[in-house]
Amino acid sequence: MEAHPSKPNGRRTLWHFLRELLAYEIVNGGQVSIINRLDRETSGLTLVAKSHDAARLFHGLMERRVISKEYLALVWGWPEEDQFTVDLPLLRQGTREPSAIYLKQMGHPDGAPSTTAFQVERRFQKTGAGSGQYSLIRCFPRTGRMHQIRVHLAARGHPIVGDKLYGPDEGCYLEFIRTGWTPALNTRLLLPRHALHSCALHIPELGFSWRSPLAGDLSRWMDLEICSRPPNPAP
Repeated sequence: MEAHPSKPNGRRTLWHFLRELLAYEIVNGGQVSIINRLDRETSGLTLVAKSHDAARLFHGLMERRVISKEYLALVWGWPEEDQFTVDLPLLRQGTREPSAIYLKQMGHPDGAPSTTAFQVERRFQKTGAGSGQYSLIRCFPRTGRMHQIRVHLAARGHPIVGDKLYGPDEGCYLEFIRTGWTPALNTRLLLPRHALHSCALHIPELGFSWRSPLAGDLSRWMDLEICSRPPNPAP
């Protein structure tokens, strides 16, 4: 589900549903402001302000980078280190080279500063369909660029499972736009959405903290009986 409408008379978004849910507050002078927008396929926590004053407060905290965010990602492969940081500036790919996908980001020295810290939570191995090595990684974005976590993990050689843009081949995204989800795409991507989940938001100076357990579809995929779990760190 998209967070905000992108065009008139388009599909219903989180914003539309929130306006229905908070109709009483809106009638009495409130509003709906989504503070941390998630990509359409990303699950988890979204912070919503219901008044102008709250929106101004939280947007200010976001700009000051005092709202800390945590994500969980299921990725291909086993990183060599249990903890690592990716510092890679990002910009829109189409500004530097031909690109069939307008939204796609890329690492480039001229891009906006972008930093993410990562911590490996678990390494596991699957057999049968989709056999291979995978990891559950906790992600701590220190900046808030478009697709930042996805690009940084792909640049490190561990793209997110199910990622149509930054996974095995960007052609998966173009194929999905043309055909929708198909068995052929399932074979290549393993999951119908990218395996990224917003799991925590913290605002220490206000004493606020929220957590969300890993989404059910991702948890079930990781915990199938065909999984085996090697000890950390990886050999």
